[in-house]
Amino acid sequence: ELVEQPRPGGAALAAALAASDGVEVVLVTGVCDDEEAAVVADLVARAGVRLVGVPREGRTEVKQRVRSAGQSLLRLDRGGPGPFGEVPEAALEAIAGAAGVLVSDYGRGAAAVPVIRSALEQLPAKVPVVWDPHPRGPEPVRSARLVTPNEAEALGTAGHGLAAVAERAAALVGRWDAHAVCVTLGARGAVLSRGESSPSLVPAPRVSATDVCGAGDRFASAAATALLRGAVTLEAVQHAVEEAARFVAAGGAAAYDARADAPFAAGETAEQLVDRVRRAGGTVVATGGCFDLLHAGHVATLTAARELGDCLVVCLNSDASVRRLKGPERPLQPEADRVRVLEALAPVDAVLVFEEDTPELALQRLRPDVWVKGGDYAGAELPEAALLQEWGGVSVVVPYLPGRSTTRLVENAKAR
Repeated sequence: ELVEQPRPGGAALAAALAASDGVEVVLVTGVCDDEEAAVVADLVARAGVRLVGVPREGRTEVKQRVRSAGQSLLRLDRGGPGPFGEVPEAALEAIAGAAGVLVSDYGRGAAAVPVIRSALEQLPAKVPVVWDPHPRGPEPVRSARLVTPNEAEALGTAGHGLAAVAERAAALVGRWDAHAVCVTLGARGAVLSRGESSPSLVPAPRVSATDVCGAGDRFASAAATALLRGAVTLEAVQHAVEEAARFVAAGGAAAYDARADAPFAAGETAEQLVDRVRRAGGTVVATGGCFDLLHAGHVATLTAARELGDCLVVCLNSDASVRRLKGPERPLQPEADRVRVLEALAPVDAVLVFEEDTPELALQRLRPDVWVKGGDYAGAELPEAALLQEWGGVSVVVPYLPGRSTTRLVENAKAR
């Protein structure tokens, strides 16, 4: 069965992604007088974007992808816009009144229209401008806060490898008179340069992705919204790398659904992961705890648990839950940090935070096939065992490293 699903592309995609971050977005772009343009207008309106169109001759460009089983098989392109008409005053007012600007340059000419470029050049220094360049587009305006070429756009034929990227990024900072240039490297993350010889390298989280279409748009839009909210440049790039990884892991631009109220997934939740693994016939494993100070005993348990199935979800006690269980001095690390540490571990596929004192409600949501506890429970009846049996699951105890515990670490630190 063939199903046609219209989705925004180019600058329209970047605008919709920025709107998904909860900021007010105005899209200034060329608009042809045809049915396809009306479809795009409807799509961005559904995403919460206000469209200010610049009249344009020609036909709206359409890229039609034929997909099967999550894979793109071929792309059919048609249309082609022509010269711009007069730029409406509303477009210039939108630029002049913006708290932040993202220029998604697809080489279609809008960024080179003299009055639009002049409006961008006249923005005060406090307004962050993120410029996502294109080889066929104009160079960024001077003093852009962040310019985000990908590796191929930055290097061209100038070489390859990290050293070449670092050298080229520094050169582009000077050439464009930009505050910073960030060269995106796909799955390898991004290199951020302010012109120095030792740039910042921001690695990307490891994710599984079959379609990376739209990753650059997600990176640029996430960086722009982060800067708008007061992040420094390195923080904005770190956030953008993480959001781009989540975006491609959730299916990339192909995950867009114009019929949904929230058309872009922020990333795969624990429940979505479990559902995906279960539909594929895999085994879902879960374990739980506070994981306040990560130690070798935790790593041993998590490693053993992951080997028992096809995914591992960690049910993590919230801050309030830890305080009730461990006392007012715990946790030592806040919930967000504990989640981040766990998600960075190779055995862990997802983390689910629960507010209760025990993980029973979280387990009822996940219904794992296997529930794992560390070896300090060996020979004891696990309290979750009866619950797992309700859906045919099993609770098990895995070996652990003796003498390792957060409490002991804290006591030793105090004694010293």
